Amino acid sequence: MKDLRSGWNVLVVLLAFGITLGSNSATGAQLGRPASTSLVAGNSTIGFGSVAVGSSSALSDYIFNPTSSSITVTGATSSNADFEISQPKLPVTIGPRTWTRFVVSFTPQAAVAASGTIVLDNSGAAPLTLSVSGSGKTAGSSGGGTTLGGIVPSPTQIGFGTVALGGSQAHPVSLTNSGSTTLLISQATSSTSDFSVSGLGLPLVLAPNGSVSFSVTFAPKAAGTRSGSIALTGSTALAPGTFGRHGTPETASIAVTGVGGAQSSGGSTTTTPTPGSLTSGGSLSFGTLTVGSSTQKTATITNSGGSSVTVSNATVSGSGFTMAGMGMPMTLAPNASMNVNITCAPPTAGTLSGSLTVNSNASNASLSVPLSVTAVTPGTLAISPTSFSFGSVPAGSTQSLPASVTNTGGTSVLISQATFNGAGYSISGLTLPLSLAAGQSAPFNIVFAPQSAGTDNFILSISSNASNPTLTAAVSGSAAGPGALSASAPSLSFGSITVGNSKSLPETLTNSGGSSITVTQAAAGAGYTVTGLSLPQTLAAGGSTSFSVVFAPQSAVSSSVNLVVTTSNPVSTLTIPLSGTGITSGILSVNPVSFGSVQVGNSSKQTATLTNTGGSSLTVSSATLTGSQFGMSGLSMPLTLTAGQAFTFDVSFTPTTPGSATGTIALASDAASSPSIALSGTATAAGQFSVSPTSFSFGSVTVGTSKNLPVTLSATGASVNVTAAAVSNGTEFALTGPSLPLTIAAGGTASFTLTFDPQATGATTANVSFTSSASTSPVTETATGTGAAAAPVQHSVALSWSPSSSSVNGYNVYRGTVSGGPYTKINASLDTTTSYTDSTVQSGQTYFYVTTAVGTDGVESSYSNQVTAVVPTP
Repeated sequence: MKDLRSGWNVLVVLLAFGITLGSNSATGAQLGRPASTSLVAGNSTIGFGSVAVGSSSALSDYIFNPTSSSITVTGATSSNADFEISQPKLPVTIGPRTWTRFVVSFTPQAAVAASGTIVLDNSGAAPLTLSVSGSGKTAGSSGGGTTLGGIVPSPTQIGFGTVALGGSQAHPVSLTNSGSTTLLISQATSSTSDFSVSGLGLPLVLAPNGSVSFSVTFAPKAAGTRSGSIALTGSTALAPGTFGRHGTPETASIAVTGVGGAQSSGGSTTTTPTPGSLTSGGSLSFGTLTVGSSTQKTATITNSGGSSVTVSNATVSGSGFTMAGMGMPMTLAPNASMNVNITCAPPTAGTLSGSLTVNSNASNASLSVPLSVTAVTPGTLAISPTSFSFGSVPAGSTQSLPASVTNTGGTSVLISQATFNGAGYSISGLTLPLSLAAGQSAPFNIVFAPQSAGTDNFILSISSNASNPTLTAAVSGSAAGPGALSASAPSLSFGSITVGNSKSLPETLTNSGGSSITVTQAAAGAGYTVTGLSLPQTLAAGGSTSFSVVFAPQSAVSSSVNLVVTTSNPVSTLTIPLSGTGITSGILSVNPVSFGSVQVGNSSKQTATLTNTGGSSLTVSSATLTGSQFGMSGLSMPLTLTAGQAFTFDVSFTPTTPGSATGTIALASDAASSPSIALSGTATAAGQFSVSPTSFSFGSVTVGTSKNLPVTLSATGASVNVTAAAVSNGTEFALTGPSLPLTIAAGGTASFTLTFDPQATGATTANVSFTSSASTSPVTETATGTGAAAAPVQHSVALSWSPSSSSVNGYNVYRGTVSGGPYTKINASLDTTTSYTDSTVQSGQTYFYVTTAVGTDGVESSYSNQVTAVVPTP
């Protein structure tokens, strides 16, 4: 019952009102799961499925180092001897932001379920824990002798016939990956010593649709019929960066039979009519490799003759080519093959060549296989120019220098970062990360934007995966204080100037800053001009220039404007206030008054203005009004206006009949001319106002809830001004909508909402009234509704849990009101599913749940982990 007590501990609770308290998702937070570490596993949970007792299965996982420093995996501790890290050999160092493949092996010792953890100890980082599980099965159970996944051997059955004791016979086999995922072939084992495998370098990575050849040899140990099987074990191999999955177990087997015959005098089996002859698949090319890297390929040597061949030795020549050790001498039966694993690690760049030489007793005693590789240098970064000097740059301004970075090596380079070890400098035009092919360049700009005076000498660092991972360049520049423009006279006042005359005042501009500054523009307002200033003009630090400002008024008004001087390097403005007054004789000016549309029966008021726009006082002696629907007030005669003075008074329009109306106010004065004020307006008919619907019935509404009904206000004939709205029963009815007062145009509408929010049961009424400018104001409507009692709320708690990994009769569910117990069983009989709904909970109560599993032997496990459910109120 070990698995019943420890093999499952994730209990999930889902409240009926939609709150999730836990999750057993592989990607979510799990109860008891360790905190994340500096290293990240592609999948921290690895399941092997069923593996035959005595055999081994291997799965691959990738471990990623997301930090900017290397981390060394110093050792691995397994809690179960059936599981171990088989590759790589520890300790192993994982570089910054790189992946390393780990192979975990499962070798069950008994036909039972097994689980455990493998803890990877890391230098300078928290341990990384991998959860492992699998199940041992008896040899010969389902799965033996069949092809699973993508491992496809050919043939799947080999009959060797009769081979004399002391002799041997080899048979060629091809192994193909028929799947769409790369396979990691980790093991090839024979069930009996009469049969063996040769020419298969393990572990072996096999790409989709890829094939490899090897030999199965029969060397009988005793006379009579001998039989057995060759078991091939592997898994899908994941590529770096593939997270959330791990390899899936893949197995296949080859059935083998043969007959051990009488002992032969020479130890060989047969004599064939034709001599043995060795052949190969031609030359072996390794393509293009980076100097300092290595790769392995396989050369297949086949006995294409009719007699067995004994290979005495095999050697490799050529710089950078090596061969894996092979057991020699080796006997190849007719049509049998052997695989020679050759590693290429080019030491220098260029086209390198070599050869594999196989010596034997074949008709061609020495077979040569040409080897070739094109070696390229690793990616290397260079920056142009190698240093950057900005000289003196005004503080607050920006200056750029062009630059480029080039990959001078033979392979691509990934640039990940470009930084400065100080402030003031930045890079533009370089989007990172950036991949540069061999010989490729990328232009960019270095930007210097000093914010304060001083010298800035820093280092530009470019980080990449090139052979020189950190490329540096010196960057220097100094910042001078910006130019600052000042005026000798902060403002210029010209006094009173007769219209048609002019006056000139001198002004001087000085650069009081630390850098030169360029005056680009000097613009003044109407009536003022600048003379004697040639632009653009550059002023060195401390330099100055003089000019004049001329005021020539075109009208008798007081003028206050600004002279705005604009500079560049840096861009700034200097403002010099200018003031002066133009003087003329007194001139009486008026403005016409238009009232627009006014409804009959209403009155509108406007302001009329009399202004002396001249340079001397004037007197208005009389004002005569014509037009029966117009009136005026606030104007007493005689009226004296000083130069520039204005006087306002009120004019009203009170129409009595629809239509257009005009009038005038004739003025008499001692000015050069006395204008009249034109009056105009249009009388419109009064608008009509209505409310839809004419009454509001809400029906029955549950107490504690509310219901809305639309209210539409309409105006016809002319616009209507709605000034107020009121509800007589404000505790249960509410009116919302646009702010009041509100004008509704003729033919237009306005939308409001009437809400009924009953506070108690029973029928209730209210009056809704609207006040407007219409003749029918106010308009009152009736609203009715009935408050209904709310239905009681019943809650439930839905529970679910992970199934036990052992055989069980069912599960019990326990509940408590205190965390940690005591608990009371709430299911009447064993629950044979992995879920339960508790419908006996009370509103506002907190409950604590655990589950147990009851095995087929009747033994009940200990409590699972506890989960909490909080039931809402009500």
